[in-house]
Amino acid sequence: MCGICGFIEPQRSRSDAHLAATVDAMAARIAHRGPDGHGTWTEAETGTALGHRRLAIIDPSAQGHQPMASPSGRWVLTFNGEVYNFEELRRELGARAGAPAIAWRGHSDTEVLLAAIDTFGVRGAVERANGMFAFAAWDRADRTLWLARDRMGEKPLYYGWSGNAFVFGSELKALRAHPAWTGTLDRGALALYMRYGYVPVPHSAYVGIAKLPAGHLLALDPASVAARIVPPSEAFWSVTDAVAAGRADPFRGSEGDAIEALDTLLRDAVAMRMVSDVPLGAFLSGGVDSSTVVAMMQAQSARRVRTFSIGFREPGYDEAPQARAVAEQLGTDHTEWYVSPEEAQRIIPQLPTMYDEPFADASQLPTHLVSSLARRQVTVALSGDGGDELFGGYARYLTARDAWPRVARLPVSVRRAAAMALRGVGERTWDRTLGALGQVLPAMLRRRDAGRFVHRAADVLAAESSVALYRGLVSQETEPETLVGATEPDGWLNTPARWPAALSASEQMMFFDQVMYLTDDILVKLDRASMAVSLEARVPFLDHRVLALAWRLPLEHKLHGHTLKWIVRQVLDRYVPRALVDRPKMGFSVPLDAWLRGPLRSWADDLLSEAAVRAGGILDPARTRARWDAHQSGAANNQYWLWHALMLQSWLSTGNTT
Repeated sequence: MCGICGFIEPQRSRSDAHLAATVDAMAARIAHRGPDGHGTWTEAETGTALGHRRLAIIDPSAQGHQPMASPSGRWVLTFNGEVYNFEELRRELGARAGAPAIAWRGHSDTEVLLAAIDTFGVRGAVERANGMFAFAAWDRADRTLWLARDRMGEKPLYYGWSGNAFVFGSELKALRAHPAWTGTLDRGALALYMRYGYVPVPHSAYVGIAKLPAGHLLALDPASVAARIVPPSEAFWSVTDAVAAGRADPFRGSEGDAIEALDTLLRDAVAMRMVSDVPLGAFLSGGVDSSTVVAMMQAQSARRVRTFSIGFREPGYDEAPQARAVAEQLGTDHTEWYVSPEEAQRIIPQLPTMYDEPFADASQLPTHLVSSLARRQVTVALSGDGGDELFGGYARYLTARDAWPRVARLPVSVRRAAAMALRGVGERTWDRTLGALGQVLPAMLRRRDAGRFVHRAADVLAAESSVALYRGLVSQETEPETLVGATEPDGWLNTPARWPAALSASEQMMFFDQVMYLTDDILVKLDRASMAVSLEARVPFLDHRVLALAWRLPLEHKLHGHTLKWIVRQVLDRYVPRALVDRPKMGFSVPLDAWLRGPLRSWADDLLSEAAVRAGGILDPARTRARWDAHQSGAANNQYWLWHALMLQSWLSTGNTT
């Protein structure tokens, strides 16, 4: 796990020393991603420079130093991530009939990936690689820069032309360090941000700077450099294709066979991600996914696995007791940290710099805190992320399966009228009313955010299609164009040609979550929160073989009655008693509602004042202030919308826009 950056600046007057100094300054901005070493490689003739910051995981010796040149001299690589099947690739490279033996210098996965590129080409190498990665490979023979990103987008990669330089890097702060940087805010991308809480691929917060889509390659050849254009990227793998393949080859065994298949495959994915030359552990929340990962780690480890969890004293937000119980059952070496509001809130001013562009998943705070806790003892931590999106872990999937078919039969006019009636009562009023009824209500209404749930139910009623339903359920701001003053660019939800065919409403939601929410929210959160403290986070559920199996399974293996992630729960039953993990899903969250009315009120009030919002130049001051005032008065619970606005305002105030 590392940080990469570089550029092509086709001005022949630039010396190697100038190029090296520039790319070294870019790499210094992402030193947190790689505190164990740094390197540069330059070629003055083409104006090319590659930079690297190293977090040494596999082969920490000097033999793993980057940028790394291939033995043939043709390729130079700067690489971020891990190739988990590098030993298998090494054997394949060594077994080629008639090929000269490779003189390996060390045992790093970087060297194996570079040899695979030299042998099979970039596409052939990434198609063989099982891992998380983003890299830049310079082909000295063809004078072509190749950029690549792993199948699910676990590792980030930004790129684009800025002035006369083509720049790229793991984080935007590296690009901003280049002297040619001319960042201009992309208001359309910020409209998307206000809807979703993140800026989705391929957009960034800046005009002309893109994120490489997951599973894609980009080749910048001399003609593109001469014309100052960015050629389109090409997919070497996609979730869409994985869905089609799963449909063409459905799993035909029994339920027991399916449970065994997932157990075997997931154990192998976990084992591959336990290979490390430095201390390794795992995040443990006590939920189904993290408990499954930790159980499989402990089952395959000769020593006690180190596990880490955090807790909050506020009622309804503390998962530490459940995590502790699972750790005791499995016999892990467990560490927990009860975080005070003051400790959590001290992180908030760091978030804009940590994320580089507006990002508003409030679980970014606890994710960073548990990463900080883990980094005190280990350099690598496994995470349970991905299980919800692959195997049906969100209540909206049940809504799409059960409620939507019934709702869709009603006339749209009737549904819209009912939705207006539900929304006509404020969320806080619903909270108080439903809270007073207590135990006489169904379990789904006995929740701390009951009013928000009712308003979400109104979204279901008003939706014109299953796609519109999904958009409504995942949107915090439903009219971002009027708030930001810019039109949202097209994306996954309005390009049907990119969707797999013949999916049910639930499966369609899982697909959208995998290509949008998982890549652009969950994995961004995990990468920035962990890498800010130089911790490598690995995600076994996102092994592409696991995803392929998930799409071969019937929906009822995921949503079984009212049980979410049924098949994962059956696997976990083999390791942990059901009673330890059989509880309502909490999510990894913080008490924003109370904090915004209490200890965060002064900070938020300053950022959301009409003068501050007007100075930020993006949001509508009157609408923003109205949301804030309604939250403070108790008329509405606007915590999540406000967090979107606050993270944007905080980012704008830091000067990251230039």
